[in-house]
Amino acid sequence: MKKLSLLFILSAAILVSCKKDNKDNPITPAESMYFPSNTDSNWETKSPANLGWNTSDIQTLKDYLIQKNTKSFMILVNGRIVMEEYFAGHTATATWPWNSAGKTLVATTTGIAQQEGLLNIKNKVSQYLGVGWTSEPLEKENLITSRHLLTMTSGLNDSSELIRKATLTYLADASTRWSYHNVFQKLMDVVAQASSQEFEAYFNAKLKNKIGMDGFWNNGLIFKIYNSNTRSMARFGLLALNKGKWNNETIINETFFNESINTSQNINPSYGYLWWLNGKSKYMVPGGQTVYPSTLVPNAPSDMYVAMGAEDQRLYVVPSKNMVIIRMGDASDPKNPSFALSGFDNELWQKINAVVE
Repeated sequence: MKKLSLLFILSAAILVSCKKDNKDNPITPAESMYFPSNTDSNWETKSPANLGWNTSDIQTLKDYLIQKNTKSFMILVNGRIVMEEYFAGHTATATWPWNSAGKTLVATTTGIAQQEGLLNIKNKVSQYLGVGWTSEPLEKENLITSRHLLTMTSGLNDSSELIRKATLTYLADASTRWSYHNVFQKLMDVVAQASSQEFEAYFNAKLKNKIGMDGFWNNGLIFKIYNSNTRSMARFGLLALNKGKWNNETIINETFFNESINTSQNINPSYGYLWWLNGKSKYMVPGGQTVYPSTLVPNAPSDMYVAMGAEDQRLYVVPSKNMVIIRMGDASDPKNPSFALSGFDNELWQKINAVVE
């Protein structure tokens, strides 16, 4: 009887190992997730051909990227590099500004500070910055929490992008209006006060160094902007794909990260905690109050979440494909540069789909 049982188990194992898909190809076990080392430049690769991609369409994608002023482009699948391209003299070690795509770094760092018990995003901002950080009446200022800054629902006047007390005036009660506004950077001050150190020092220790990024924050014309090489943005994308885990270490807890990549309010369902979300029924864009009845990027997978920056800096994360895609460069349309979403996203995904589907 024992021999029969053993034979049955072995037979079942052989059947499973020989299982085939509907194209009569053997099904291989799911590939493990790969994380590059923090201490050297080696990074595992995977060829497009091995993934069954349409390699004949790769040149068309590259031509489009060049035409649209791209400096660098990368695709990771399961953490491995499948495409890594540099154009117009840009190199793997050159840094480039993330612009507003760096907002997601601020959101993640805020979440880390919360998990360490240094702050609570549901507390009013004045608890950390003191009363009078805006020019609003006190009862209106006290409505604003760090969560409102994460979700772009502070209600502060958005007529000026300058973040000074004089420009932070009342427009609407917190949580009643969605408006893309640089006041999010006050979260950096909240984290700095809560952690009793400069924001960049805390960010470096708790996020950047943990996942082996390079880069630095500099003072842009309006707010602080993160600059890094392309692989560093890819590292953060890999962390995001794995819901805050890097290898076996939890950098940001999954509960907070899941909040970040899900609808954060009902005014603009395509916005989380400084992340843009695809696949929702409607969206809004910076600089207006128009609501568009569509998904953010119709050609892209519905589960995609995106870090978007001016001049088409992009970090796309697609869980259903275990994929991270990076695009850095100048504005795809210099005559009509965008702060976030542009027609470039949908066109680019049409080219990507031709390769990967």
